[in-house]
Amino acid sequence: MTDILIVEDNKELAELLRDFLRAAGYSTAIAENGEKALLLFGQYGAKVVILDIMLAGIDGFAVCKKIREESNTPILIVSAKTEKDDKLNGLILGADDYIEKPYDIDLLLAKINGIFKRKYSLDEIHDGDLTLNKINRTAYKNQEQLELTAKEFDLLLLLIENKGKVLKKEYIFNQIWGADSFSEPQTLTVHIKWLRKKIEENPGKPKRILTIWGVGYQFV
Repeated sequence: MTDILIVEDNKELAELLRDFLRAAGYSTAIAENGEKALLLFGQYGAKVVILDIMLAGIDGFAVCKKIREESNTPILIVSAKTEKDDKLNGLILGADDYIEKPYDIDLLLAKINGIFKRKYSLDEIHDGDLTLNKINRTAYKNQEQLELTAKEFDLLLLLIENKGKVLKKEYIFNQIWGADSFSEPQTLTVHIKWLRKKIEENPGKPKRILTIWGVGYQFV
């Protein structure tokens, strides 16, 4: 599932917003018109929709109404239409907020961060192109589901939740397998290798799961 679907017919503005959101760690998709927006939402879903109103073909109000009929996904309307009736219409159709253009990107990002914190933070954890759902124990990279074993999922979750920290091998092993486990400590090394193959661009030269020689591992 995409984190944020951007529905915007201004290509330059859409790409600028996409770059800001990706830098903040969100996966994004762009739809330049209402038809494509509904198609992408129907195929992949989205956790938040940023929706322009003035679109060719199906306008933003119709898109908002259709999405709201099928989902409670948060919808933020961003539009140059600033009349009271337009704002009321958007909110009546189910938008969660109505933001006037031109908007401050930092304020928009703060609103989005707030939505994710309130609605998703208890269930999911994000790091760049990785998303882990702690409820159904699924993991995604670039919106594609990773085939992880139970131990691989637990290991990746532990590493991400301790991002930047150097974790000792003994600590990791005890957290994942338990101090009383009959598994060999070498099991951790094997699982790290498997995990790198699934999340690293070049498993032979890892940039996310680093080996801290003589100590353990660090997720960066």
